[in-house]
Amino acid sequence: MTEQNTTTKNHPFWQIIRTVNDFPKAGIEFYDITPLLQHHVEHVTDALLASLPNGLFDNIDCLVGVESRGFLFASLLSGRTGKGMTVVRKAGKLPPPVVREDYTLEYGTDSLEMLKNADPIIRKVLIVDDILATGGTLKATAKLCQSAGYEVVGALVLIDLVDLHEDLGLPVFSVLQA
Repeated sequence: MTEQNTTTKNHPFWQIIRTVNDFPKAGIEFYDITPLLQHHVEHVTDALLASLPNGLFDNIDCLVGVESRGFLFASLLSGRTGKGMTVVRKAGKLPPPVVREDYTLEYGTDSLEMLKNADPIIRKVLIVDDILATGGTLKATAKLCQSAGYEVVGALVLIDLVDLHEDLGLPVFSVLQA
């Protein structure tokens, strides 16, 4: 159940995001958000928060930043809202005890890990990442969160490539759609 966002390629952010064809491999159109972050971090943070329904932050205990650019957005949102954050990393980067999930992405396979939830106060989480493409990373992250003891209330991304994924089974909020 993807939350539809009316934002299209008319949004001013698209004038700043660089499109790189055939990266990281042939046939992939890569959206480089680096120029956007270099000059407009405050605006990006505002736009991410504005894309969420009123009251959503009242219903979460923690943000889950997905490696690696999801770390950036989760950190910015954590600093702005006062919510804590945790991370989902590639396999082998976190000390035990961890939970692990293998997944496929548009150009290969990978594994993600996160620490098991040891804090009984942290129950509900919002997953934060940069781009939603095929949905493999977000699905794996949602499974990890559940395995670690969290309830996922949704996912927040800067860019949702709506034609590349099916329903993820959780609310997805985005600033931009392509």
